[in-house]
Amino acid sequence: MSEPRMHLPLAITQGDPAGIGPEIIVKAFRDAPQETRGCFVVGDVATLRRAAHCVAGEGVVLPVLVLSHAEEALSCPPRCVPVLPVEASSLPPEPFGQLSARAGRMAGDAVVWAANAALRGEVAGLVTAPLNKAALALAGAPYAAYPGHTELLQALAAKHQGLSVDQCPVRMMLANDELRVVLVSIHVSLRDALAAVTLNNVLQSLLITHHALLPILGRAPRIGVAALNPHAGEGGLFGTEEQTIIAPAVAAARLQGVNASDPQAPDTIFMRARAQAGRDGEFDVVLAMYHDQGLIPVKYLGVDKGVNVTLGLPLVRTSPDHGTAFDLAGTGLADASSLIEAVRMAQLLGCLRLESGG
Repeated sequence: MSEPRMHLPLAITQGDPAGIGPEIIVKAFRDAPQETRGCFVVGDVATLRRAAHCVAGEGVVLPVLVLSHAEEALSCPPRCVPVLPVEASSLPPEPFGQLSARAGRMAGDAVVWAANAALRGEVAGLVTAPLNKAALALAGAPYAAYPGHTELLQALAAKHQGLSVDQCPVRMMLANDELRVVLVSIHVSLRDALAAVTLNNVLQSLLITHHALLPILGRAPRIGVAALNPHAGEGGLFGTEEQTIIAPAVAAARLQGVNASDPQAPDTIFMRARAQAGRDGEFDVVLAMYHDQGLIPVKYLGVDKGVNVTLGLPLVRTSPDHGTAFDLAGTGLADASSLIEAVRMAQLLGCLRLESGG
């Protein structure tokens, strides 16, 4: 099957310039010329040129092309790195592996530019290289208000549509070849995550998951619903959230055409959903009640093929399933596989959105 081709360029944000983001981006353009055709980097030219030297070793250094407009990426030759600078800068790149306010601000500025371009219909979507949440906080306003990419993109999308953030609900999905997981809550404390397991939040998560995966699968997804408590509460002995919150939310979702299971024991549902050895899992996706409940099993299967997809946005956004890896930055050893998978996923979702008129 041929790779989907977009009629609009696809933006890749550079991530934290002190991390591995720029290096895996250069590797993606070097090693996956078909997947990255029509893509460009939103970021700092000097940072990407440094990254090109880091990954070259004794080989050829990929040229960095400076773009004036995003659409120029559609005619760029393969195995070069097209970069659209957010702002002109004569400063040297940020030191590898060091937290700084400037690095956080540069990462945030790239995301804001790319997201707004996607919301205006100027790019097909965005693939976000990893940013560092501590650096984002150091950058101050407006970035310090957002724990990560997801919350920042949610705020930008809400503003674009003239809505409040609460009126623009989003969810995180982590996916690889074996397992998909959607989370009810994202970057909050465990105490706050438990409080977020409400009937409305679970129902909203089910509906967002259903509508996001329907065009990808061509049918209603089979959603396995993880319980909150051990043994799914054991009939109320270990907690009643399954009976009073999760099961009623599932019932309400089923009335709207959602194919969702009753709350299932969280210690086995991920194994049941896992696809392997040519055999489909029992579920197409698992709805997890909080961050680590869902991400530990999917990341245990390996982050090299994992992709983070933000569901519910009026734009396409994917990212690799790993962080900035400051300890690897500058070595040229970081693996670009997850980023390449994120680009593939963004191309596919962009084509589906275009076909649906969204």
